Amino acid sequence: MPNTALHTFEWNGADRKGNSVKGEMSAVSINEVKNLLRRRGISAQKVKKKTTSLFSRQKEKLDAADVCVITRQIATMLGAGVSLIQTIDMLAQGHNKQQGRNVLSDIANEVKAGNPLSAALRKHPDIFDDLYCDLVSTGEQSGALETIFERIALYKEKAEALKSKIKKAMFYPIAVLVVAFIVTTILLIFVVPQFEEIFSSFGAELPVFTQMVLNLSGFIQTYGVLIGAGIAVLGWFMAKTHKKSQKFRDAVDAKLLKLPVVGDIFQKAAIARFTRTLATTFAAGVPLITALESAAGASGNAVYRNAIMFMRQEVAGGIQMFSAMRSTGVFPDMVIQMIAIGEESGSVDAMLSKVATIYEAQVDDLVDGLTSLLEPMIMAVLGVVIGGLIVAMYLPIFQMGNVV
Repeated sequence: MPNTALHTFEWNGADRKGNSVKGEMSAVSINEVKNLLRRRGISAQKVKKKTTSLFSRQKEKLDAADVCVITRQIATMLGAGVSLIQTIDMLAQGHNKQQGRNVLSDIANEVKAGNPLSAALRKHPDIFDDLYCDLVSTGEQSGALETIFERIALYKEKAEALKSKIKKAMFYPIAVLVVAFIVTTILLIFVVPQFEEIFSSFGAELPVFTQMVLNLSGFIQTYGVLIGAGIAVLGWFMAKTHKKSQKFRDAVDAKLLKLPVVGDIFQKAAIARFTRTLATTFAAGVPLITALESAAGASGNAVYRNAIMFMRQEVAGGIQMFSAMRSTGVFPDMVIQMIAIGEESGSVDAMLSKVATIYEAQVDDLVDGLTSLLEPMIMAVLGVVIGGLIVAMYLPIFQMGNVV
């Protein structure tokens, strides 16, 4: 199959009146650019592929938020009666990222060639995961692609909102602590030594607190580079191990759930992701066994992933889902009872959606509460650290004033 990936080209030439014109255009090849310009009455004099820096290429990559927006646009346009091919073509032409234009154009060409949309999506697994493609395949088989895209869009929007809440809970305290560490390090390396030179001329014994700060400053100046390098190597090693070792990732996931306050957020977020995913797939007509497997991967935590896979085995053996859920020991009684009611009434997907909504709201409340709790605590810590350094430096001067 020929390469149909779009690239951005820079061109300059002359129009019908002989005026110099230039611009940029997305196309498959230089020849296509020249042909398109010729149709517009422009004689191309120079066409070259636009070069991009590494940073620009990173910005051009599609992320989960982009996929969420694309899905919502497809759902909206299909709901408005626009055909699938027209929808994807319009999105491909109007997308603001190069990779988005390339991927959507490739998908449009596959669909025009008579291939199913789900098959075209599966050719881009780094952008459209198995769950996404399975749901689209279900929509194609049932003839309800518009409804499926609406459900996928809602699912993606809920997932992105939940992810944003988790990031909000983690980012603020980490950012403040990093700033505090940087400020403290600067004071110890550059400011404290200036005071040490002044104190050396006093010829008197320094207060214990001041001497401790001076000793810490000297230690940081002597071994700071080694400590920094050690922390960097340890961080790199941990990141590499986390990426390569499933056992290590599982251990980290288990530890995260045991953290005070934050562990509760991770637990509720995992339950929210699981129930939202299972509700979406089950309502779309995906068999429960397959839906549980998809939900296990979407839970985002190894403890819940293993528990859900255990549930899948139990359900495949004829055990009711709420009973299998109780056997795992990781789901709250309220969730189990609501699933039991859903199974008895034949409305499992509706109950799962309600549970997801409840837990998403709880995550939101916990994040807001954590932020409100951490703000005064972090300010107090910063005040003690920075204020303590300042007091330690001025304490000898205060003592000299008292002596005089």
